[in-house]
Amino acid sequence: MTLRIAFAGTPDFAVPPLDALVASGHPVVGVLTQPDRPKGRGRALAASPVKDAALRRGLAVHQPQSLKTPEGQAVLRELAPDLLVVVAYGQLLPPAALTIPRLGCINIHASLLPRWRGAAPIQRAILAGDAATGVTLMQMDTGLDTGAMLLQEQWPIPAGATAGQLDEQLSLLGAGALMRLLPQLEAGGVHAVPQPAQGITYAAKLDKAEARIDWSADADAIARQVRAFNPRPVADTLFGSGREQLRIYEAQALPSSRAAVPGAVLGLEGEALVVACGQGRLHVTRVQRAGRNAVSGREFFRYLEGIGAAAGRLG
Repeated sequence: MTLRIAFAGTPDFAVPPLDALVASGHPVVGVLTQPDRPKGRGRALAASPVKDAALRRGLAVHQPQSLKTPEGQAVLRELAPDLLVVVAYGQLLPPAALTIPRLGCINIHASLLPRWRGAAPIQRAILAGDAATGVTLMQMDTGLDTGAMLLQEQWPIPAGATAGQLDEQLSLLGAGALMRLLPQLEAGGVHAVPQPAQGITYAAKLDKAEARIDWSADADAIARQVRAFNPRPVADTLFGSGREQLRIYEAQALPSSRAAVPGAVLGLEGEALVVACGQGRLHVTRVQRAGRNAVSGREFFRYLEGIGAAAGRLG
């Protein structure tokens, strides 16, 4: 038996699960995604990654402003799906929408629920120094990532992994988990497990202000900040007498017995710019000045020498 499946998603994270559904043999009766948004310096309207992927695959695309309205719900109702698969769609589904598919709505969430419910689970897991994360497939309800769990897959967080790298891996993990779940749903053999009341944490949406580095923090925390905000919004600091912005894409924390003012530029080690932190030192290996291309830590240090700021401070 095949299932009529509708899909709702928006960013790159949702594309591998959509691809897996297309390859599964189940008819994908329609794809819901957010309306086109202004993007880039020109602020031209741009389609979401899911819309682009769906159109390339010849799927019907729908972009209701909201599923809270009768008009938005009518779009889903006309698709007559047995199941709606939701992956980072970008809005909560109201009760009226949740009851339209015969088998309800399932969501792929990028954490081991109930840890890191909310908008930024990958970044929050890295910031917190979690050793592992994963994906949870849950039966959606009206709460924020509160639904009963259908399947979980754990994934260790590799040392040095950025949010972008982890996003790609968990997207593929979620796609594979979805393919394992669908046969169970067809057979009616899925046991939904309520989320435990203990261990609940919330992954608040990222605030750009969080990306500004406080050099009085310990080097490990700053290194996690750099990884968590790569590729966006990118950890940053200020430098020079003009207080220019410097984005930091890659960095590694190392211990240090040398006393120095936090933010002080300590020199070079290999290709890395070395910066003092509240505890330890940060080896910065890839940076970007505003309006410039990204360069190595060594190249940036040579620039600081050229403007007489090599012995200065960041921040």
